[in-house]
Amino acid sequence: MATIKDIAEKAGVSISTVSRVLNYDPTLSTSNETKKKIFEVAEELSYDKHISKKKSNNRIAVIKWYTEEEELNDLYYLSIRLGIENKCKQFNYGIVTYTHDNIDEIKNENIQNIIVVGKFSKNQIEKFVNKDSNVIFVDYSPNENLFDSVVTNFELASKNVIDYFIEKGHKNIGYIGGTEYFNDKSDYVEDVRGKTFESYLKELDLWNEKNVYMGNFSVDDGYNLMKRAISELKEDLPTAFFVASDAMAIGALRALAETGIKVPNRVNIIGVNDVSVAQYLNPPLSSVKVYTENMGETAVELLVERINGRTVAKKVSLSTKLVIRNSSF
Repeated sequence: MATIKDIAEKAGVSISTVSRVLNYDPTLSTSNETKKKIFEVAEELSYDKHISKKKSNNRIAVIKWYTEEEELNDLYYLSIRLGIENKCKQFNYGIVTYTHDNIDEIKNENIQNIIVVGKFSKNQIEKFVNKDSNVIFVDYSPNENLFDSVVTNFELASKNVIDYFIEKGHKNIGYIGGTEYFNDKSDYVEDVRGKTFESYLKELDLWNEKNVYMGNFSVDDGYNLMKRAISELKEDLPTAFFVASDAMAIGALRALAETGIKVPNRVNIIGVNDVSVAQYLNPPLSSVKVYTENMGETAVELLVERINGRTVAKKVSLSTKLVIRNSSF
């Protein structure tokens, strides 16, 4: 396992700066460029694979749902992108990056091979897809009859977290999650984690709507929502929280620490993604490991299959793993 010192040396910054960046210290004043370098180094050191190049003249368009700044607030999509980039190096594929702001330029550039990272509406998809396009979606599956996709089984992952809490004796279980919208604001995106949390707790007769707090998938919202829960629920504050992303969990841990609530003695926390920084938090964060690098790699592999002639659409669902650290018993 890479240490904070390893990250600091490769990023060319101090150990203190790395520690504060990885813990999303709100008092730290440093540039997004420095943060980006630190996060990318942390991901790279946890993703150490031999790269052997193959010759190819193919160009791949990678369409990102998140901007670079948004990636720094939630490393989930940063990790997927790095997985794509590392796999493309194996095939010596060139990458051209687009965002939702300029996706209509893809047709003008005549790029046929496309990997889409994140969620896009039907209207947005029509802007970059034509009948000759090879399109792979990562973390979203808008049409299984037409497009290849790589997703994660978040329904099973959510049930595994709840089962773990119950096994440890928790009955008062809370949820902190987020609501996402397409960039064109045409609709919201249903989140499987929150939906499964509600349906499964109802099935187990443990559902309590007051224990659910929803916002955006960010450190700040994780912090603010946990502060609200502490203020509103008081002594009825759940003994365990399933938090839908590590970014939100980082904020939730800070809120609990500021209020003097011990983790995990009083409140257990389990996040989702198991991003590289989770192990460096205080306390180290328990999390559902989502194989984000593999999601990116698999997307490139599916694209290669399409380039080589496969015509039948394929959907790949990756498993997860519950990683227990010191934020839960």
